[in-house]
Amino acid sequence: MFAGALTIVWGIALWWLLPPDPVRAGGFNERERYISVARLRSNNSGVRNTHFKIGQVLELLVDEKFWIVFAIATLCMISNGPISTFVPIIINSFGFTTLQSLLLSAPVGAYAGTLQLLVPWLCYKYSGWRTWSIFACQLGTTLAALLLWQLPLKQTGALLFACYILPSVGAGYAVLMGLALANTAGYTKRTVTSSGIYIGYCVGNFIGPLVFEPKDAPRYAPGFIIVFVTAIVAGLLALVYRYRCIAVNKKRDKTGVLEGFEHAYEDDLTDRKNPQFRYIL
Repeated sequence: MFAGALTIVWGIALWWLLPPDPVRAGGFNERERYISVARLRSNNSGVRNTHFKIGQVLELLVDEKFWIVFAIATLCMISNGPISTFVPIIINSFGFTTLQSLLLSAPVGAYAGTLQLLVPWLCYKYSGWRTWSIFACQLGTTLAALLLWQLPLKQTGALLFACYILPSVGAGYAVLMGLALANTAGYTKRTVTSSGIYIGYCVGNFIGPLVFEPKDAPRYAPGFIIVFVTAIVAGLLALVYRYRCIAVNKKRDKTGVLEGFEHAYEDDLTDRKNPQFRYIL
């Protein structure tokens, strides 16, 4: 309740603390403001139109790329149940005391935090890595679930290693959020896309703890089977998303309309309707 209340208060504060776009951001002189807006040209996704358009919502609902991203967000976050809630309990089931279990779970957070900084940075530095990185992170969680499901309980070291790499999914999700928004143009469509991804995130987090039941201790086999399956499916869907974007990009290239930025500042033009828009991978 404390964390939830703090999140609500902070969310309200951000209404005043975070500017909606570079045009209304404080602390810039006119030259810096011009540069900030000009950099958005390469995004090809608009700047500041705030008119809600139902047509863009309807377009989103029939956009298969959105539903792929929504499915990835939902499936990958099912693994967050054991990560955020049950890791100390799982470690405790290996024969450690409660205090030892809490101490041994500390590297989980260190690994997850480091990976969530490193992977997005690599994707920023190298183009075309985003979907591959999501897939790779899902493989890390898939491997962890498989080890926790199949390894004998006496192999404590290997089981601890599996617990430590279980949160690999977090870095992939961080990349997924940026990827989905970068590949969506149109103010309304992009806004609803962001909300949709978050709904998928919440659904996955709701399901995750429910698949780990006390009666399944100490192996929690049904829970890890579900995490194993959903993690690998989420990773494969990232590749489906990648090759779907490649197919659309190639189709637009064949029309003779190359990537351009004539409509870069138009929030009325969605990624589907802008022939100059190219999806990043």
